[in-house]
Amino acid sequence: MYAKWSTAVTSGKIEVNGVHLHYQQTGDGNHAVLLLPGMLGSGQTDFGPQLKSMNKHLFTVVAWDPRGYGKSIPPVRDFPPDFFERDAKDAVDLMQVNFFCNKELIFQNRLLKIGYLLPAFGGDRSQGWSDGGITALIAAAKYPHLIHKMVVWGANASVTAEDVNLYSAIRDVSKWSEKARKPMEEMYGHEYFSKTCEAWVDGISQLMHNPNGSICQTLLPYIKCPTLIIHGEKDPLVPRFHPEYLHKHIKESQLHFMPEGKHNLHLRFAEEFNRLKVHR
Repeated sequence: MYAKWSTAVTSGKIEVNGVHLHYQQTGDGNHAVLLLPGMLGSGQTDFGPQLKSMNKHLFTVVAWDPRGYGKSIPPVRDFPPDFFERDAKDAVDLMQVNFFCNKELIFQNRLLKIGYLLPAFGGDRSQGWSDGGITALIAAAKYPHLIHKMVVWGANASVTAEDVNLYSAIRDVSKWSEKARKPMEEMYGHEYFSKTCEAWVDGISQLMHNPNGSICQTLLPYIKCPTLIIHGEKDPLVPRFHPEYLHKHIKESQLHFMPEGKHNLHLRFAEEFNRLKVHR
C-alpha cells in the first residue's frame, strides 16, 4: 500500500520574535524545505512552481513571507543595518516553532534548507533566492546544526559600487516592465511597493560602507552543509563574480551556470531548476 501525502497548499501565521509571520505549506515528506523569497517577495509571488511541483511525498515545503513582505504586514518593512541577520533569525525560529510544535511533523530536530534560496529547515534542505539567498547563507553559517543542505541563486556576500549602480537603476518602479511591476502592485498597492523598493535600495546600498562592502563574507567559512550555487548567465542584477566568490569561500559547494538564466531562473526555467536541486 502506498502512503498518501498532502498535495494541497495551506497557509497560516505564527508569532515569531514579536511579529506574525505568514507562510504557505504543502507536502508531508520527511525532508523539510524552506523557500526564502527575494526583495519585496513572498511565497505567493516567488515560489508558485515550487509549491506546485516539488515532490510532496519526499518533501514538506514551506514558503514564508519575511516581516513587512507579502502577508506578514504589519509591520511595515524597514532596513536597519542588520536586516539580513534579522530575517535569518526569523526564518530559523519560524521553522522551529512551526515544525517542532506540530505533532504531525517529526523531523528529529533537524533543519532543511533550499536555495533562492530555498533554505530548508526541520528536515534537510534550504533554498534561497536573491535576498533570500543571502538570508540562507547567514542562517546556514549561524545555525549549522539545523541546516543540512542549501541551494542559493541570485545571491551575493558583499555590495560593490557596481552593485549600487545596478540597484539604483531599479529604484523607480515606474520604470519596471509591466510584467514585473503588476504582481507587486497587486500584492502591495503602488505606494507601499514604491516606497519599500526605494527603502530597500537605500538599505542594501548602505552595506557598501562596511569593510570590503561585506554583507556576510566573514560568515562563509562557517557554512558546513553541502551547498549548490546556481547562477543565471544573463542575470542583470548579480554579476558573475558574486557566485564565483561564494563558491571559492564555501566548502563543499558546487557552482552551476544556466546559460539562459536571468535573476528569476527558478520561475523561467522551473522544471529544470526543480530537477537540478532535487538530484544534487
